[in-house]
Amino acid sequence: MSIFSSATEKRRNLAGRIKSREFVTAPGVYDMISTRIADSQDHPALYMTGYGVVASHLGVPDAGIASFRDMVGRARTICEGSRTPVIADADTGYGGLLNVRETVRGYEAAGVAVIQIEDQIFPKKCGHTPGREVITADEMVKKIKVAVEAREDPNFLIMARTDAREACGIEEAISRGRQYHDAGADIIFVESPESEAEFAEIGKNIDAPLLANMVEHGRSPILPTEKLKTLGFCIAIYPGTAMAAAAAALKSSYEHIKKTGSTIGSPTPLLPIPALHELMGFEDVWAFDKRWSDKS
Repeated sequence: MSIFSSATEKRRNLAGRIKSREFVTAPGVYDMISTRIADSQDHPALYMTGYGVVASHLGVPDAGIASFRDMVGRARTICEGSRTPVIADADTGYGGLLNVRETVRGYEAAGVAVIQIEDQIFPKKCGHTPGREVITADEMVKKIKVAVEAREDPNFLIMARTDAREACGIEEAISRGRQYHDAGADIIFVESPESEAEFAEIGKNIDAPLLANMVEHGRSPILPTEKLKTLGFCIAIYPGTAMAAAAAALKSSYEHIKKTGSTIGSPTPLLPIPALHELMGFEDVWAFDKRWSDKS
């Protein structure tokens, strides 16, 4: 199956779930180890986190430093290396209206199932951080209309994120969410509501598939799935969980080596090397080598 037919099938599957408001949880992935592990667990979707990709790929903050080329290349690698539909962060669309058109075309060609575009000024700041500023709602409406026109597959969904809660308050964020849905966005993402009551206000006042961003130690409370359903949400992403867990494990392992000079007695759980080999597909390599070896 080609990447394009595979991408079409993955998009159709995820779009059907979202349009019917079936609840979808998506763990954050940021490289191919995290992607392969999550892909093996049968999640309904994966979330390509901008923070995680920028951190792992470039080692810098998610502050508008990464380019479209940086991100679309990583999106393609993740999509080609997984069977699971991918929701992908595309920041502001990396510029103005023409940039948005090219970003949508590029992410669709890369195999992404849902593209996320936000209404921050360019260069953006990471969600759940202070100082975020937004463009006008009218400017973002134009971006959404360009994005909808640029896509070829109707099952390639457009997610509109607003950061207006931090910049302008919850009422403005809700107003923008409604405007963005009216402009053609398939999914609405109000970033960083600051209480369960604000989640409830969003769910009550925006009639669209809604996404909740569950960031541990962020500005929003972590709410269980059943509560999010009750409040009107149908997607929950966990963008930083895997990255934070991996960073904690790495820190612990390295500190133990520094302290003791070896890994003996390390309290950090390790995936056995045979399991790593299996995860990365070495068995296929070995079978190929055996088949084509000239040795008797």
